[in-house]
Amino acid sequence: MMEFRLEAREWLTANCPDSLRRGLGGYTAGGRKATYGNPDTKLWLDRMAERGWTAPTWPKEYGGGGLTNAENMILDEEMRRINAPAALTGHGLTMIGPAIIEFGNDAQCREHLPPIARGEIRWCQGYSEPGAGSDLAGLMMRAEEDGDDYVVNGSKIWTSGAVGADWIFCLVRTDFEASKHEGISFLVLDMETPGVTVTPIELISGASEFCQTFFDDVRVPKRNLIGQPGQGWTVGKRLLQYERSSIGGRGGTRQRAKTIDEWAKEYVGEADGQIADPAVRDAVTEQRIGDDAYQLTIRRSFEEATSSQAPSFLSSMFKLYGTEQNMRRNDLLMSILGTQGLGWAGDGFTGAERGSTRGWLRSKANSIEGGTSEIQRNIIAKRVLGLPD
Repeated sequence: MMEFRLEAREWLTANCPDSLRRGLGGYTAGGRKATYGNPDTKLWLDRMAERGWTAPTWPKEYGGGGLTNAENMILDEEMRRINAPAALTGHGLTMIGPAIIEFGNDAQCREHLPPIARGEIRWCQGYSEPGAGSDLAGLMMRAEEDGDDYVVNGSKIWTSGAVGADWIFCLVRTDFEASKHEGISFLVLDMETPGVTVTPIELISGASEFCQTFFDDVRVPKRNLIGQPGQGWTVGKRLLQYERSSIGGRGGTRQRAKTIDEWAKEYVGEADGQIADPAVRDAVTEQRIGDDAYQLTIRRSFEEATSSQAPSFLSSMFKLYGTEQNMRRNDLLMSILGTQGLGWAGDGFTGAERGSTRGWLRSKANSIEGGTSEIQRNIIAKRVLGLPD
């Protein structure tokens, strides 16, 4: 492993642009509609993709790096060491890619995975519907057979990033006589297919990353079915485990951000190198202990997994604790900022303060997206702890 560490360290030092290490740019979701304010962002993406390190543990034949989990952890550590950002992010890497590897055939893997790893195609998720949220199995979007195609009608809601996405993966109802769980299939389709319409939904944070997506007589080739007809619930549940692992923060490289300690010293005051207010100091210490314990638990879980093992129901634990820890951090940050935490726009507030305000508002969705905290507690109780109904 030392040999790989030295190899990764040398390559990263030589190839990661200095501007990105200083936080001027960073990762991208890629896709056909992507723009790059800093040209180094695209340069970093291309270099990492050529190396296979945008998707480090994927097989090399599908555009990945073929690394073991242990090697991937070393790569992550070496990227953190020089403050290198992840070159690519998004649903393609964290959700649909792993699902295609597990349930797709070789042709589907070769069609979809390399463009994901190269950042050429951006994906979004079509699960929830206006009448099917927590009761996802109640979905009603129809996919009816017509020759070599399915004809899809219905709508999906809360489709994150749909405006910028190139492809979407959807749960659809293909068998209208079977039980609601058994009549579902898993389809992928190009967002430029005639009949697909996207309407952004403005959020309380001022962003419009969520959308409603409408499907009117959209023709999708049957070869775009992942898994078998009626297997959608199985594929969809596994994909949710991948999603919850990513939302909870398991794995992945993150650049160093301004710490809660630094915010506190700046806005509350500093005395002898410590946060001046004892109460705030205690709250910050408690937050840091929770963060450290969580990261150590993630690392232990990651080290115990084999390179081929998919996330288990423990992903619900990571999702629950990780997202609620993030909400607690945002709450604490807002209390530290005081009146400056009310910033939204105007010369009286810095960009960082406005970002903190909007981030705090956005964090409230953490307990809902990817499965509510209540649902995660139920899964943990039943599937992890084995408690009776």
